Amino acid sequence: MEQQKLPNVTIAIVLAILSYLCCCIYGIPAIIMSGIGLYLVKKDEKTLMENPQGYSNQGQLRTAKILVIIGLVLGVLYLFWTIYQIQAMGGWEEAMRKSQEIMEQFGIEE
Repeated sequence: MEQQKLPNVTIAIVLAILSYLCCCIYGIPAIIMSGIGLYLVKKDEKTLMENPQGYSNQGQLRTAKILVIIGLVLGVLYLFWTIYQIQAMGGWEEAMRKSQEIMEQFGIEE
């Protein structure tokens, strides 16, 4: 019997890499992409458990799982850091006021 490749491993790795790139946007896109990637990895793990000898890219599945978990942790940490920074500035209104002042200093006005 010919071995197949698990269907969602490549997509999960791509989502994990994108979550690294997007973790600095308040952490929310990284959490969403990593969550989707983790769902796909879990789905492939169930498929692999049904037929362990039928698939050839088990190592890539482990790699995808590790990358997705790291992306999820980074996204959550960055989200908590962002919330902390907003609170340290004095709340959302004060953060928006300071942001508006910086935009005016650089000549970026709405």
